[in-house]
Amino acid sequence: MQVREARTTLDAMLDIVEDEPTFAGNALKKARAVASWLVSDRNMHCLGGAVYVMADDSGLEVDALHGEPGVRSARYASATGSGNSPDGLNNAKLLTELAKLTEGARSARFRCSIAIVPLGSSDGISALEHGGDGALVFEGTCEGRIALTPRGAGGFGYDPLFIPSGWEISFAELGEDVKNRISHRARALGFVKKHFGLNQ
Repeated sequence: MQVREARTTLDAMLDIVEDEPTFAGNALKKARAVASWLVSDRNMHCLGGAVYVMADDSGLEVDALHGEPGVRSARYASATGSGNSPDGLNNAKLLTELAKLTEGARSARFRCSIAIVPLGSSDGISALEHGGDGALVFEGTCEGRIALTPRGAGGFGYDPLFIPSGWEISFAELGEDVKNRISHRARALGFVKKHFGLNQ
């Protein structure tokens, strides 16, 4: 399987708005938008062999907040609800919302949904042109809890606040290597690898 990354610049170029109510919905929307672009503009000619489009969406779900910030994780502190908020403001808002709860009542998880849309062979007719796309969605989670105060200087987003299950330090303190082994995204990618028979 050949994987080409659809980066943020491509999202911006295609003006993909992440307005679905679920992570899976947003991931599918992004993958399908890129797939349609590849097909409609015949941009598949530069890709050899079987072609797949992969996109993801991820964020933090806090049980005491009924799953918030959820799909709004990056824009949680935004007054308008659109446009990403600075990490510090998102973290501050989350701590304010949970201020009356002990650490034991702050269960949460990071969730990642990865959508894959197969386009078939780059020199053949794509599945999109037949009215279907055979899309697949893989989900991974990392359970944990929200700390009382930020801890650590590494990572990004909610990493200083998130303590994964089985650990007593935050994602921001764990270091990139450990985080990348146990994260929600790593687990979702593990399911992708298993499905496609790729080496772990």
